[in-house]
Amino acid sequence: MLSFKSALLGMTSLSVVLAGAAQAQTSDQAEDVITVQGIRQSLAAAIDQKRDSDAIMEVISATDIGRFPDKNVAESLQRLTGVTIQREYGEGERVAIRGIASNRNLTQLNGHAVATADWFILDQLSATRSFNYLMLPSEIVSSVNVYKSGQANIDEGGVGGTVNVITRRPLDLDAGEGRVSLQGAYSELADSITPYASGLFSWKNEAETFGILFSGVYQERDLRRDGLEVLGYSERAIADQGGATFEVPDLIGSALFQQTRQRIGGNVTAQFRPNNQLDVVVNAFHTEMEANNVNHNYMAWVSQAMGSGVQPTNTQVGASGTLLAGDFAAGTANGVVYDAIVRDARTETSAFDIDFDYQLSDNLSVHGLVGYTTAEGATSAQPFWETNAPTSFSYDLTSGVPQVSFGDIDPTSMTDAESMVLGWASHNIIENFDEEFFAYGDITREFDDGPFTNVQAGLRYSSHERDVVVTYGQTRSLLDAAGSPACGGARCTLATVANGATTPGNFLSGLGGNPLDSYLIADEAAIRAVYDQISYGTDFPDFYHSGPLDSFTVTEDVFAGFVMGEFDVDRIRGNVGVRIVNTDQTVDGYSVGVDPATPGSFDNPFGRTVRTTENRSYTDILPSANLVFELNDDMLLRGSASRVMARADYNQLAGAVSLNPTLLSGAGGNSSLDPFRATAFDFGLEWYPGEDSLLAVAIFYKDIGSYITNATFTEQQPVSIADPATDTRVLDPSNNCSSTPSAGDPNLYTCDFAITRPVNGLGGTNRGIEISYQQPVGDNFGFIANYTYSDAESDAGDPIPENSPHAYNLIGYYENEVVNARLSLNHRDQFFIGVDRNRELYHQPITTIDGSVTWYFNDTYAFTVEAVNLTEETLEQYYVDEGRPARLYDNGRVVFFGVKASF
Repeated sequence: MLSFKSALLGMTSLSVVLAGAAQAQTSDQAEDVITVQGIRQSLAAAIDQKRDSDAIMEVISATDIGRFPDKNVAESLQRLTGVTIQREYGEGERVAIRGIASNRNLTQLNGHAVATADWFILDQLSATRSFNYLMLPSEIVSSVNVYKSGQANIDEGGVGGTVNVITRRPLDLDAGEGRVSLQGAYSELADSITPYASGLFSWKNEAETFGILFSGVYQERDLRRDGLEVLGYSERAIADQGGATFEVPDLIGSALFQQTRQRIGGNVTAQFRPNNQLDVVVNAFHTEMEANNVNHNYMAWVSQAMGSGVQPTNTQVGASGTLLAGDFAAGTANGVVYDAIVRDARTETSAFDIDFDYQLSDNLSVHGLVGYTTAEGATSAQPFWETNAPTSFSYDLTSGVPQVSFGDIDPTSMTDAESMVLGWASHNIIENFDEEFFAYGDITREFDDGPFTNVQAGLRYSSHERDVVVTYGQTRSLLDAAGSPACGGARCTLATVANGATTPGNFLSGLGGNPLDSYLIADEAAIRAVYDQISYGTDFPDFYHSGPLDSFTVTEDVFAGFVMGEFDVDRIRGNVGVRIVNTDQTVDGYSVGVDPATPGSFDNPFGRTVRTTENRSYTDILPSANLVFELNDDMLLRGSASRVMARADYNQLAGAVSLNPTLLSGAGGNSSLDPFRATAFDFGLEWYPGEDSLLAVAIFYKDIGSYITNATFTEQQPVSIADPATDTRVLDPSNNCSSTPSAGDPNLYTCDFAITRPVNGLGGTNRGIEISYQQPVGDNFGFIANYTYSDAESDAGDPIPENSPHAYNLIGYYENEVVNARLSLNHRDQFFIGVDRNRELYHQPITTIDGSVTWYFNDTYAFTVEAVNLTEETLEQYYVDEGRPARLYDNGRVVFFGVKASF
């Protein structure tokens, strides 16, 4: 474990050594001025901003229009010190900062909130505060600032840090300046080429008092992900191992995920600056993505087989206590299951704001910002087709790569598909809405004398609402196994929706091959045809029902005020301030299983339901201080202390309880959750030997007040008892059941239920060190190297989500008047994903290499090639122990190629 005190002592010693080296560098510098452009120009601009900042921050700059380093903003962010991302489907989506999970960080657009929603159904249901970077086209970005230390005039919500994405303004560009890019995107696994186009045009009048900027992007992308999956483990006694208990897989199979993404987006910015006193900017931003997808999964159903009494033979066990291999005879229960899930998914984000600055006098100015942002993510259709059959099977996990084979079923046979009978079907709809209105204003007073150069005070109000609406279309009872009108009067099987097509010929080739690399896959159109009969046919009434236990609304009215003073005395500068935030929170949800006499209650297939509302209010006082000491002209010593907070996820606040009357258990949210709060300390040493070179070391320490964890409580809940004289729930005294009859249900009882809810648990620490080095080599070459160590611990011993102990980047570039090229290596260590099927799920270390080359024909035209995941790195996950595999995914490589024109 890294010693925090040792790191601080080492930094202090290093500052003495570097100070001398920096002094020598200053003395030896030539008087010639080198003008940098392209990659080096962007790096120099980022260094300048980092150097001038009072806060501890990182910067990405795109000085040339549209020349952001990556197609995806998240993938550029991962190359910064202390930043890691998740790339589940081949594109960066979420950003963690210094070991703090993505839902505890804040993302802003031009200094204000930007609403977010998700395309993937599980993310739609979880409704976290994590921003989805898929919805932010890099073509509109001028720069990105990542604030790692707190500052009073920065909005609360980022414990790890705050990411502020800044777009371009027309009066900063030349009149008639623009850029057009026409590219193709080749996805190797999907074996398809799709279009990618973007453009930007900026105009301003001759007086340079008014300008308008337009930018847009259109992209189609075909994705394919090959996967091997183990979906959960359970403890089971194995007769072949003397009756000892082992962790046994529940389901093992291979998964084929296919998706077509269609993105369109852009922004319009108008700027009015009639004089040096007034500057008004109006921004409108919108982006949307169609993300329809289908997932096929052919699996051995181990838990069903063992649940019916089948015991494996020829077993092998691992040191982790896992049953790694076994042969299973055919039993009465299903041994094979095939899932086909078709999803119509989409997401969109919009933002509109008016921003102004006005200079009232030589030393007094005001700034205002008002706007509205909204987002929607929805799975508007989700036909789910699951078929199964009894069969013998074998599995083998000894190599770490799940291997599965079947004895009585040929996965490619249409004849055997007739025996794969429908076991489950559903058609659920999930809608997710996110919106915020915000208004902000501040006033700044400049001073010629005294300790402060200026003092700034401001107020902010926002009203934020997050809605999750779930509609269930449970269809299994409408597709009777004996014969259904929707299946032509015959029983519904895999053959009903299959046309003989199988998985692609190179399926699983990137994962080393597998006996289950070929199987029949359902035809998407055939599944839709069956469901269309059910959804709209008169023979199938009452198809859809609301899902009250998963639907909720969280509203937050936030009032914030701050005061901050900036100072600059001799070689010491910085800021000190305090931010006070009051949050009024309202949670609307549903309670199920209430007394029928409850006012406002209504019938629902899941029980008698009533809408509930819970209110609370809390206040946070967030002081902060940032200090910069200029050791000499090229070296800075930084220090920062701040109090930071991030509110709990929306789904954690939703208070609805889902009950299991049979087991007298349940789960729900907790509207009384306090925010995630921490006290942060940062120290940094930075040496700037040249205008585009940097050597920096930083250490950070966060004292986490409380992590959010789960706890189980005994709560009184209603349960209907058919026969109290024989029901063991009533007869067991420990269940504390008492008769509470009502007019609607004379056999209604109130019993003790074991209810699991999120709670504020013990705290912990997050500490680490960052090292970065950026250096041009000669006139054309250069490199960037950085490393982050993050040691995150919970006082309760729980793993910390998204924290990788080690992460590093190595980036090399070459640039001259004709060519620029870049090769980037990114590595992050293993990290805890979360709890999946009652087991801790971890991600193995991952190293990815990306590259790009641009050839300039002249000052206007260029040809570009960009490659993502050059080495086809696979994603590997495991449960609890590395000897217990969970998933292996191959997303393949993607290559972008095309032409760009600048004018």
